[in-house]
Amino acid sequence: MKALRWPRSPAGHRWFLWGLLLGLMLLLLVTLVWLAGRFEASQVQEKLERDAADVVNDIRSGLTRNVQSLQALHARDPSPSSWADHATQFMGEHRELLRVEWRTPAMDTLAAVDSPFRPPAFDMLGRGYAQADVALGCATARRFNGAAYSTNYFLPQKDGLGMEVMEVCLPLAAGGGITGYVVATYSLPEILAGLVGRQLTRSQEVSFAEADGARLALNGVARRGTPVFTARQLLDLPGNTLVVRVDSWRGAPGVFPNLMMALVTLMSLALITVTVLLARDTRLRQRAERGLAEALAFRKAMEDSLLTGLRARDLQGRITYVNPAFCQMVGFTVDELADHAMPAPYWPPDLAEEYQQRQEVRLAGNAPPREGFSSVFMRKDGTRFPVLIIEAALIDAQGTQTGWMSAVVDLTEQRRIEELSRTSQDRLQATARLATVGEMASLLSHELNQPLAAISSYATGSLNLLQADALDGADLAMAMRRIAEQAERAGKVIRSVHDFVRRRAEAREAVAPQTLLDAIMPLVELQARKLGVQVQTELPADLPAVLCDRTMVEQVLLNLARNAMQAMDQPNISQRLLVLRVSQAGANLRASQPSGWLEFAVLDQGDGISEDVALRLFTPFFTTKLEGMGLGLSLCRTVVEQHGGFLGFEANYPRGTVFRFTLPTVK
Repeated sequence: MKALRWPRSPAGHRWFLWGLLLGLMLLLLVTLVWLAGRFEASQVQEKLERDAADVVNDIRSGLTRNVQSLQALHARDPSPSSWADHATQFMGEHRELLRVEWRTPAMDTLAAVDSPFRPPAFDMLGRGYAQADVALGCATARRFNGAAYSTNYFLPQKDGLGMEVMEVCLPLAAGGGITGYVVATYSLPEILAGLVGRQLTRSQEVSFAEADGARLALNGVARRGTPVFTARQLLDLPGNTLVVRVDSWRGAPGVFPNLMMALVTLMSLALITVTVLLARDTRLRQRAERGLAEALAFRKAMEDSLLTGLRARDLQGRITYVNPAFCQMVGFTVDELADHAMPAPYWPPDLAEEYQQRQEVRLAGNAPPREGFSSVFMRKDGTRFPVLIIEAALIDAQGTQTGWMSAVVDLTEQRRIEELSRTSQDRLQATARLATVGEMASLLSHELNQPLAAISSYATGSLNLLQADALDGADLAMAMRRIAEQAERAGKVIRSVHDFVRRRAEAREAVAPQTLLDAIMPLVELQARKLGVQVQTELPADLPAVLCDRTMVEQVLLNLARNAMQAMDQPNISQRLLVLRVSQAGANLRASQPSGWLEFAVLDQGDGISEDVALRLFTPFFTTKLEGMGLGLSLCRTVVEQHGGFLGFEANYPRGTVFRFTLPTVK
């Protein structure tokens, strides 16, 4: 057997004694509690055994009294009708009985009475269902020459449930022979409810059980799932033996069975608590020491692994700490920088005076910017490099500033990346200018179609007049003026589209709404006569002027009017009406000040716009026309939005579409 070896170190010796003391106290406490619990458990079990014996005595006494009462029924009046009256009164006083019968020696029924407290028990299966049990009980009664009980059996009921019952057979004797039998049917659950004292079932569960533990009937409700005390007693009846089981609601004894045990436990717990607190205090102190050492090691490892240079200086400007990244950045060692006064060895000589003044301002109480500031350092080999310095005040545990902490970032690589980015940006802008040239060409080709078409129409009309020898100087002069106007308009379109592509602010002027409509009416009427469209204008006389780029807004009106007339160019449309309306903008439009905006509306009576087309209507290069380019509506919306307005559309009832846009008025 190995001898007990004491720990050699004082700390190990102390922990050993504390552990031994704690173990002994726990062993003592557990032993006392276990002994007290065993004693109380034995007391509870003994009481439960006595209660089980009382239950058996109560049931046996009740059954004996019922046998005597059944004998008295036959002794009063042997006629069946009188017997039935007395039996009915008897059944009203005994809920445990389901049925009482008077039978002949041949087991034929002379009279029978069912319990008034429930439906007849044998209505579902009939009395013949238990005839074998009745015959067996009566045979046992003849052999014993007294009351005998049959074995219990299960009797189903109409409600889908059932109950355990047993039969008692009482032979009737006269003149030395058996003259008949009195058969009574007992309900085992009602026996427990009626013959067992209520004081026993309030705190316990009483039940009939079979030898294997299966319960036949019970009374009382126990706490399921908790340990209970159980006692079993045999109810020995003539012809049948039942097991009476009593389950106590009271579980196993608690941790503190009595007052003395509670006091001993509290004192033991107090001693254990003091011991545990002392051990915990020592453990916490050791843990704090280990945590501090680990924190210092972690901070050291973290600072050494940083790529950002760290530098600490006191209030006099002397360097008190640098990390390896800073040393690698400037090329000086820790010993060369430690406790070094200003000027620092990594300051460029020509900038040292400027840096010294900046530091004096900072030491005077002016905090550096939180986002940091740029500077230039010099390595030990004389090369210079840009840096970003972020400084913050060093505050100790008492809230006093002890110096400055700086984070230094080498910007050499960042500057190189920025230079590459600028080169890439220049290339991208050159590519964007080329794309703009393509966009300008597309827009010019679309927007010049209308004035060129007008010039072609007027030139064709003039040639027709010359060929027909119907030369009219006024008509020819008017045609030439129109050609000149449209040529000038084409030039304005080119200039406006050029400005539009460049995305610069257009030259805006105050223009009357009537002037805008008058400028496009010749082109509108020209196409209207060709398509058989009637043009109607609605323009109040008191509307203010709008502030806009006249040429671009005229182009918007012309595009919307042409689209509206083309929408009505369908064989099924006989009434073709184009309405150009100008009014004060309503409060429902997207304008910050509705009273300072005018609404321009173009209404047609075409077939309307389908839902799938409406989703892509303003998408560039989307068109439903075979010869269209899909830029008109996209250009219109962009022009209107550049003026701060809103362009939208809605259905025109009973048919057609309404396009609306807003422009600001002159304030």
